[in-house]
Amino acid sequence: MKLSDIKEEKKKKNQPEKVKAEKTRDIMQVLEEEGISEADLLSAAMELYVPHPGVENRDIAKRVFHRELKLAVSDPNLCILIYAGILLEKEGDRGNLPGMNKETFKKDLTFLIVDEVIGMSIAKYISGDKGIFEFVRFDKMKPGILSTLGPFMDDVIAGLIGGVSANMYSRGKNDGGKIEIPDNKDGTPGLAKRFPRKVSKGFAG
Repeated sequence: MKLSDIKEEKKKKNQPEKVKAEKTRDIMQVLEEEGISEADLLSAAMELYVPHPGVENRDIAKRVFHRELKLAVSDPNLCILIYAGILLEKEGDRGNLPGMNKETFKKDLTFLIVDEVIGMSIAKYISGDKGIFEFVRFDKMKPGILSTLGPFMDDVIAGLIGGVSANMYSRGKNDGGKIEIPDNKDGTPGLAKRFPRKVSKGFAG
C-alpha cells in the first residue's frame, strides 16, 4: 500500500510513504480458535435465507455469501472491531469489565446494550443501514451458532452475518447466478477480483 495514493488532506501527520505488507493474524483463524468456523457462519446465514433476485437458490446464496464474507474480513478495521468483541467477551467471563461483575455479565441483563451497539456497528460498517436491518433479524432469531454464544459474541457474530447477508442480497442481484469465482488451492471458492474493496465508508453496496 502506498500512502501517497491517499489524498493529502486525508493523511495524518508524519505518515510514512509506504507501509510494509507483513503477514498479520487472520480474523477467521481467530474466530476458529474461539470455536466459530466459516461453516458455522454460513449455516446460520442460510437458516434465515430468503430467495431474492440474483440469489434465487441456496447454492448461489452460499457462493455469494462466501465472496462477501471474504471481502468484508479483508478490511483491518472490521477485523479489529470483531476482535474487540472477542476480548470483551473474555474479560466479561473473567469479571474484569468496569462497572459489571461476572454474574451480571453472564445473565446478559436487558440494561446491557453495549453488546448490541458493537453488533450494529459491525453490520453497518459492512453494509450500511441494510446491515442493521439484517442484524436485528439474526439477533432476534439467533439461528445456528448464535444461540450458543455469550453476551458479546452473539451480537458480534450477528453483526458480521447480518452485514454480509445484506451485501449478499444487494450485490448478488447484479450477478449472483452468473458469477464465476476462481477456486483456491483448498477447493473453496476464491474472491472475485472485480469487486474491489471500498474504503472509509465500510462496504455498503
